[in-house]
Amino acid sequence: MSELYKLPKGWEWKKLKDKEVCTLIMGQSPKSDTYNTDGNGIAFFQGKTEFGEMYPTVVKYCTAPKKIAEVGDILLSVRAPVGPTNIANIKCAIGRGLGAIRPNTDNTLTNYLLYFFRNFEIEISQKGKGSTFSAITKIELENTDIPLPPLQEQKRIVAKLDTLFEKIDKVIALHQKNMDEADVFMGSVLNDVFIELEDRYGRTQISSVMKINSQTTVPDDNEMYNYVGLENIESNSGKLIDYVPSMGKDIKSSKVHFKKGMVLYGKLRPYLNKVWIADFDGIATTEILPFYPIGNNLNMEYVKYYFLSPKYLAKVMSNCSGARMPRLTTKFIKSNEAYLPVPPLEKQQKTVAYLDEISQKIEKIKSVQKEKMESLVALKASILDQAFRGKL
Repeated sequence: MSELYKLPKGWEWKKLKDKEVCTLIMGQSPKSDTYNTDGNGIAFFQGKTEFGEMYPTVVKYCTAPKKIAEVGDILLSVRAPVGPTNIANIKCAIGRGLGAIRPNTDNTLTNYLLYFFRNFEIEISQKGKGSTFSAITKIELENTDIPLPPLQEQKRIVAKLDTLFEKIDKVIALHQKNMDEADVFMGSVLNDVFIELEDRYGRTQISSVMKINSQTTVPDDNEMYNYVGLENIESNSGKLIDYVPSMGKDIKSSKVHFKKGMVLYGKLRPYLNKVWIADFDGIATTEILPFYPIGNNLNMEYVKYYFLSPKYLAKVMSNCSGARMPRLTTKFIKSNEAYLPVPPLEKQQKTVAYLDEISQKIEKIKSVQKEKMESLVALKASILDQAFRGKL
């Protein structure tokens, strides 16, 4: 991992593979027909998507497990992405996306190792290999260097980190609460605006003023595309995030076309409220619906704000299909249940200007809170670095 540095007296550099440190078990996926969601067999974890803050959430079970993690093992994501960790709080099967790190409790404290791997998560991820996914091998993990103090010193470090991080996390949670309340306020403004417009101008069926673009394409492996996935649209804000053009070989399968000015609406898990008005032409996952107007009497920025309103979201959620992975259906979009108020274009433009002003103020508040949160996260990283250099 990082370059070795001088350790305090009594500390030693060890390899993860050293028997006095831990045992490493790499996951192996059972046959797909042994999975179930009915509770039959043993809990089965596949990767980071099942991780929580500390413990993973059981989604699947397996009747013929290949590799087992015991209670107290550290679960490390070893594929796409590499680095995130959780602790196994139940005996479980692990697939190839995970490794289980079992501390030698005579020499190594579980939470000491957990803090260590969280500190070096970014560095671990840089060891990832593979063109289509990031991965780390068992050999690379086994040869990871760990600064190991005596057990009592590990206990002292963990106790100190627990105390400091509890205080920092409380402040981070407060900033997050402020950001959440800003979103709630923006939602209430959107509801008030559109309820008033609906009372004055009535309800217009969405399918009578907009259509969904259905043109699709299968990307060519060797071409570059302006590709937008659900992960690129931020919840509730209407913003595009973490976007970079993608090679066709990295996105595969059929994608839907969109044009500049279309409103893109995430139909998978619509409770995430992912809405964006395109400012370039491109392609998107088919879990996104690209809307465009019929005629010239609809301002699509106005539509974006309407789609973002909690009132519209509640209507969508009551008309989804699928319990575990809800989806908005085009059947709903074509029904009388899908509507919006359509005032004169001038009124739409004034509404957009008003909502833009409120939105900008809200985003400024959230930006300040986010900066403070990022500073606290950086502080945690700095504290961790000091801890593993024996300076805490």
